[in-house]
Amino acid sequence: MAEIVVAPRAPAPAGRWGAAPPQELVERLKDYGQEGAFALWDELAPEERDFLVRDIESLDLARIDRIVRCSLRSQGVPLPAVEPVPESSVSTVEDRTPEDKQRWWKRGLKAISEGKLAVVLLAGGQGTRLGSSDPKGCFSIGLPSGKSLFQLQAERILCIQKLAAQSTDGTPQIHWYIMTSPFTDEATRKFFESHRYFGLEPDQVTFFQQGTIPCVSADGRFIMETPYKVARAPDGNGGVYAALKSQRLLDDMAGRGVKYVDCYGVDNVLVRVADPTFLGYFIDKGVSAAAKVVRKAYPQEKVGVFVQRGRGGPLSVVEYSEMDAAMTTEINQGTGRLRYCWSNVCLHMFTLDFLNQVTNSLEKDSIYHLAEKKIPSIHGYTAGLKLEQFIFDVFTYSPSTALFEILREEEFAPVKNANGATYDTPDSARLMLLRLHSRWVVAAGGFLTHSVPLYMTGVEVSPLSSYAGENLEAICRGRTFHAPSEISF
Repeated sequence: MAEIVVAPRAPAPAGRWGAAPPQELVERLKDYGQEGAFALWDELAPEERDFLVRDIESLDLARIDRIVRCSLRSQGVPLPAVEPVPESSVSTVEDRTPEDKQRWWKRGLKAISEGKLAVVLLAGGQGTRLGSSDPKGCFSIGLPSGKSLFQLQAERILCIQKLAAQSTDGTPQIHWYIMTSPFTDEATRKFFESHRYFGLEPDQVTFFQQGTIPCVSADGRFIMETPYKVARAPDGNGGVYAALKSQRLLDDMAGRGVKYVDCYGVDNVLVRVADPTFLGYFIDKGVSAAAKVVRKAYPQEKVGVFVQRGRGGPLSVVEYSEMDAAMTTEINQGTGRLRYCWSNVCLHMFTLDFLNQVTNSLEKDSIYHLAEKKIPSIHGYTAGLKLEQFIFDVFTYSPSTALFEILREEEFAPVKNANGATYDTPDSARLMLLRLHSRWVVAAGGFLTHSVPLYMTGVEVSPLSSYAGENLEAICRGRTFHAPSEISF
């Protein structure tokens, strides 16, 4: 029987870097305990070695090491006890007078007409749970108009600019800063270009990417996605702060005369972008930060709620997973309502001065949330950690925060899950919008006809015609509209 000889695997060609990786880079990795990134160097082809070196060189190793160490060390550190949000910190719907709302609306419009408001949109997510790999803002929920989330929001900005222009001699422009991710940036830019920015001026829209952070093992070592690439993940929606700072966009805002920043998430169909009433309230209160909130629908609703950290301490958000059963069901005996009831819905307002301060504080503290995930790696899916910051992390740094209650049926219709799920679907969001706009039309003196039950349909009012139900009498009074349809003049 002939002897079979197995030849040893030939070493990969040396390539640009020779037989060993760059010594200086190896030493830098050793300083941070990450030299394992070069463990499979000998098996890499020349182009793979080049890719790995560029990948490592693109990392700010000192910053990442600080973030990983501070975040791991913060785990298990007890936080101050939580208290319910003081009533004085909340403007409730029932306590507002028509005079309050009118005063805030006018004050907000005046600030907008003076160019003092910028808008920041968090749009880094893909529509994966909606069955789409496109950026979530490109998604159409099936309205009569067929408009995407991006178009609805752009047209609300156009409407507010028009309303603000009526109170000034100029032509006010609201600058829109749109945060994308490495996965959505190119597609988002192309979507805006192909739709001619939905009527906005191209130079009033600025796209910027959130950062990414290496995924690590429980002991803080980099996980390798391939032998020549470090596994990375977006740094969370709270990455907006580091991105605004590092890309000098806060300086850009200051150069435009901006004083206030409206910040929100892309997946809310009813979001009132650049809301003059909220802005006027914010200016009136003279606080550093504010958030719109809705009351929890029921004790077990899986939403984060605002709390006060320690008696007299700052407001912050506690995630649902951090709340025990007693906390979720505790009742205020005076009102008969839940004590911890103010849900965070990612609708925030900040002063530009506060954002400049807090971006420095967040970077100095470098504490990120750790999420245990299955990370794609050279060993298949590996248990590891993703590091994220959340948009609401800044509230603990704010010297003064005010909350502004809104009604779900008027301002909060999220799109998070595919149709067929029990909540937050395109169908549920579409119905909320159609029902709201139908109420606007009837209140303005219009009539509706429908071939299916009205609770299953309604009419859509173009944001170019009305921002929040105002100025519809001339369009609707005495007229009949058939549902479903779009009303646009």
